[in-house]
Amino acid sequence: MQDRRKRDFRGPGGTCKSLPWGNIRKINFCQFCGGPNKHEIPDGEEKVRAICTRCGKITYENPKMVVGCLIEHDKKILMCRRTIHPSYGLWTLPAGYMEIGESAAEGAIRETWEEANAEVEVQSLFAQLDIPLIGQTYMIFLAKLKNPHFSPGPESSECQLFELDDIPYDSLAFSSMLVTLNLYIEDIKVGRPKFHYGVINKRYVGHPIL
Repeated sequence: MQDRRKRDFRGPGGTCKSLPWGNIRKINFCQFCGGPNKHEIPDGEEKVRAICTRCGKITYENPKMVVGCLIEHDKKILMCRRTIHPSYGLWTLPAGYMEIGESAAEGAIRETWEEANAEVEVQSLFAQLDIPLIGQTYMIFLAKLKNPHFSPGPESSECQLFELDDIPYDSLAFSSMLVTLNLYIEDIKVGRPKFHYGVINKRYVGHPIL
């Protein structure tokens, strides 16, 4: 595997260090009453939380679910170039945040339509990738085009089918996309895709604990 394709990725059995301060991003104001928060460890807990100094309620920040599709068509992969931040101008698989009221597969289908104007049929779950440091879990589904039509949606400047050897690794938007594509290519080499679970270990540069 080439260096440009590498990331710190752990499959099952890898360990994940729990950070003592809990949420890294400080939540300054209470979501219930708008009062100012203090940040300390509540009684009976082990992590720093945002606690309202007015009403006393604790604001918990939970991970977000990102869902998307890895779409193979004529032995090529459909990818989109982003027109929004973060990673403006870089390539990604169609994916985005899951919404209330939809399943993970429904969210992946919706995101694919919004970003690539492509109607897809989900085949199976391909990868679940946890990124603990930024509080995200990616669920990427294998999918097929219902018809060979696609075009850029509002968040994409272009959509393109890439041969596996021509995937733009130097211009990928997210580490999760890099890991997903690497796993898919490795599976194709041995004959068939399978389900993958793992952890992407992002680090804050210079932090003594990380």
